[in-house]
Amino acid sequence: MPRTHLVLDAAFTVGPVRRRLFGGFVEHLGRHVYDGIHEPAHETADEQGFRQDVVELVKELGVSTIRYPGGNFVSGYKWEDGVGPVEQRPRRLDLAWHSTETNEVGLHEFQHWLDMVGSELMLAVNLGTRGTAEAIELLEYANIDAGTALSEYRRSNGRNEPFAVKMWCLGNEMDGPWQLGHKNADDYGKLAAMTAKAMRQIQPDLELVACGSSGASMPTFGEWERTVLEHTYDDVDYISAHAYYEEDGDLASFLASGVNMDHFIKTVTTAADHVQAQKKSDKRIDISFDEWNVWSITKWNEQQKEFTLDEWPVAPRLLEDVYTVADAVVVGGLLISLLRHADRVASASIAQLVNVIGPIMTEPGGPAWRQTTFFPFSLTSRLAQGTSLQVKASGDTVDGGKYGEVPVVDSAATVSEDGAVAVFLVNRHPSESTTVTIDLAGLGASADAEVRAEGVWDDDVHAVNDLANTSRVGLRTNESVRREGDTVTIELPPVSWTAVSIG
Repeated sequence: MPRTHLVLDAAFTVGPVRRRLFGGFVEHLGRHVYDGIHEPAHETADEQGFRQDVVELVKELGVSTIRYPGGNFVSGYKWEDGVGPVEQRPRRLDLAWHSTETNEVGLHEFQHWLDMVGSELMLAVNLGTRGTAEAIELLEYANIDAGTALSEYRRSNGRNEPFAVKMWCLGNEMDGPWQLGHKNADDYGKLAAMTAKAMRQIQPDLELVACGSSGASMPTFGEWERTVLEHTYDDVDYISAHAYYEEDGDLASFLASGVNMDHFIKTVTTAADHVQAQKKSDKRIDISFDEWNVWSITKWNEQQKEFTLDEWPVAPRLLEDVYTVADAVVVGGLLISLLRHADRVASASIAQLVNVIGPIMTEPGGPAWRQTTFFPFSLTSRLAQGTSLQVKASGDTVDGGKYGEVPVVDSAATVSEDGAVAVFLVNRHPSESTTVTIDLAGLGASADAEVRAEGVWDDDVHAVNDLANTSRVGLRTNESVRREGDTVTIELPPVSWTAVSIG
């Protein structure tokens, strides 16, 4: 049986665990908004049409900041279409996802939903088909109290107090040729800098995110970040990162996806720090990892079809991946990578939340349920508090496919202000259990602290939760966990994600 030994010490830390690390993403895409969070005919819907069963699941998931309204969608979006009397709002063609956007849900309605789920708004502006003028107009509408044309327009639309949006994304994936208004790094960097400067003339303390690469496989990855930040370094706070992972028949590589995310983060921070040194700046740019998840991109590309001029469906079923146990284990592993880089990843958004590659699924007129990926996110969001610790690990390795030999167990740990410890573990071995010992001596953990272990695993790594069986997979208690003095021992099943809480 493979073995791994972990040492935790309060003197060796990564950085604070910021709540924005557990953010989400809602885009006007497929059935995410319509028939997902918003279904007026559903028996649980409130007076504005939002499903309360979904609200409760999102609250349980524990998402903090939620990015909205895109995504690719935002590069063709007119924010004005989503305010004012609903019955007067225009229907528009959504070129990003070849759909019809009804604009029944806009900024006011979405803020109403955020207030119910208890999350913060992270608002994206359109720098694809629009620019600086439209961005500052949206900022005036959203954040100015009163006394101007746009702030009074907001008040006339039923909201007297400002939305007070703090965090803003300057466009979306502008390096991608699929993006409406796609630009090269030089042109985008100039536009982003100009827009950031203008927005700060209205509100200097905004937190602004410049577009980084839309993936590590992009031919301009690294160079894009350097060029964009050379233009925007003094004007923005974060550079974005996007990454998706899929099982394409190579389970070993899939289970080692965190290796790729680690490399991605290190490359982006290196590019940012290079520009910092170049500019001799005291300011540090951190990462907003505002799109990450497991997504069957290959399957999506194969399913895309040619449309006729008249085919523009409303809320079609798009990107509705049904997640497996293996997918959940990888999502847990990606959360481990984010915690391991908590010093530089200031914000992160699982993409997306409902129906569209989401941890939550719904059926029109029917139930809402948790996908397998729901469980590692919700438990990590609840347990990961305080400070991320450096984990000193030693032990056996396993074949990581295209990543070579990798540690059989991937791990991260946190300690809260009151001394509660959480250790997050992934066993990457496809067929063997792994014994893990955790040395707590350097933490001074109370000898009376309760030790508990929960996780996701199954004899069938491709088991799912779907409409036919919405609760096939869930959190399981690992009864093998033991503590003797300052040592915790646990046996991890193959292909599993586990959270150990102490105190």
